[in-house]
Amino acid sequence: MAMASIAMMWYTCQADSNLHPLILVPGSGGNQLEARLTRDYKPSSFFCNRWNPISKDKNGWFRLWFDPSVLLAPFTKCFCERMMLYYDPDLDDYRNAPGVETRVPHFGGTQALLYLDPHLKHITAYMSSLVESLGEIGYVDGKTLFGAPYDFRYGLAAAGHPSQVGSKFLQDLKSLIEEASTSNGDKPVILLSHSLGGLFVLQLLNRNPLPWRQKYIKHFIALSAPWGGTVQEMLTFASGNSLGVPLVDPLLVRAEQRSSDSNLWLMPSPKLFGHKPLAVTPNVTYSAYDIPQFLEDIGFHEGVQPYKSRILPLMEHLLAPEVPITCIIGSGVTTPESLFFGECGFDKQPEIVYGDGDGTVNMVSLLAVESEWGENRNQTLTVIRIPGVSHTSILEDDTALREIVGELQCINSDIMRTVGSRTS
Repeated sequence: MAMASIAMMWYTCQADSNLHPLILVPGSGGNQLEARLTRDYKPSSFFCNRWNPISKDKNGWFRLWFDPSVLLAPFTKCFCERMMLYYDPDLDDYRNAPGVETRVPHFGGTQALLYLDPHLKHITAYMSSLVESLGEIGYVDGKTLFGAPYDFRYGLAAAGHPSQVGSKFLQDLKSLIEEASTSNGDKPVILLSHSLGGLFVLQLLNRNPLPWRQKYIKHFIALSAPWGGTVQEMLTFASGNSLGVPLVDPLLVRAEQRSSDSNLWLMPSPKLFGHKPLAVTPNVTYSAYDIPQFLEDIGFHEGVQPYKSRILPLMEHLLAPEVPITCIIGSGVTTPESLFFGECGFDKQPEIVYGDGDGTVNMVSLLAVESEWGENRNQTLTVIRIPGVSHTSILEDDTALREIVGELQCINSDIMRTVGSRTS
């Protein structure tokens, strides 16, 4: 695959009024999630009683994510026990905590993707800047622009293993693609994902036959996709991750983060990360090949079997879907590359050695499809690097938004702006 140093032809693309329908697929934590407590719910404390939170609709539904009460220690525990998933070895699948029902609001529209809490727009904005930029080139919510929010706690599983929630999302997304195409004169659809959403989209494409892909998919744009997982996920499982939210003790949220099916899916891929030391203790060094032992040693033995049987086979092959793909990624942002745990063990945050990436995803993972598909003549692939743009700021940074909008204008104009890899 051509590299950034190779001279390329540039085009100024102007999208016409006949836009291809566009579907946004968010990343982990990138859309609102609602919950309702039933009689089976057993609160762990007075603070977590069924009256909390006070604000609910007439049927008892309330916003579970994002809930600002997570910032207060007594309620952090309530939030975690309601967000927890449980792996049922008999069913070989994940389920909600007893007494907790969840649902994803506003599927098909962008409302649930704009702000995680509409009452706290200044601190919970997600895709609002991107959607605003899309509106400037003519996209209209519900007509040419659609959203595909999902329960991001759940992932997918390898063939032969059930994944009820994740599989239902893929079916809903497939139906949305077909409906968006039909309502727009049978034009094929552009899929635009962020982070974890890219893994779901790739699985959707590869789980449907090529004739369906050729009929319904115009282009796939993946922003910040963690194709091969991240080292940061090992930190999350070992010591918890406050994700930069002030006042939150990472140890309080660790059990909930470990329970997430999709988080297990984001562990570093052995194929990509190889035998490089990723986590080091005074007695043991762990590479991506040692994840099962790592899970045992951090005290999360219940995650070993689903990781080995459900997740690892998903990591073995990055199959090219043979539809045009553009990856837009940040680079040059310090990203956890190796974790060093001291004598205090995994209950204390490790010392971190940093490398290249977008601050969350390592460069080897961001560029995995380039290395995997570079010689595949049936796969059109463009990789655009934007220096200094982080995993999440790619959704609001001016340079990144110009690249995203520019790519969409070229796709809608049927102009291939670049083929290969370049730096913005």
